[in-house]
Amino acid sequence: MRNAVARPSQQQTPPATEELTGGIAQQAAALLFRSQRRVATIVLVALSLLIVYFVVFDKDGLAAYEQKKHQAHVLQQQIQALQQQNQQLALHNQRLKNDPDTIENEARQQLHYTRPGEVIYTLPQAPHTDAATQKPAK
Repeated sequence: MRNAVARPSQQQTPPATEELTGGIAQQAAALLFRSQRRVATIVLVALSLLIVYFVVFDKDGLAAYEQKKHQAHVLQQQIQALQQQNQQLALHNQRLKNDPDTIENEARQQLHYTRPGEVIYTLPQAPHTDAATQKPAK
């Protein structure tokens, strides 16, 4: 008969108390989960903003990229202009080596050579004056 007598320390808690305790635990767990999600969302948004800030305003950011892109474009234009000039000079050099008319033209312009019976008139060049050094007339 020992088994038939219930002892107070071994009594089970009433079902209403279990539901109440389980409900509070579930609510606490749900609240904790929501607060963790909010904190994680805030941290991710802050990290995203920080990354965007560094991408845009860092020394190697978008502003520097645009500046380098513009500089590359300007340098490419200079390269093309120099290549054209180089081609023109190479063609002129080739003509100076092979074309007698080009050789004669250069000799007449630079060395002031003349053909028999020709007279060359050289006009004096106008003196170079700076506008900054001239005083305005009163």
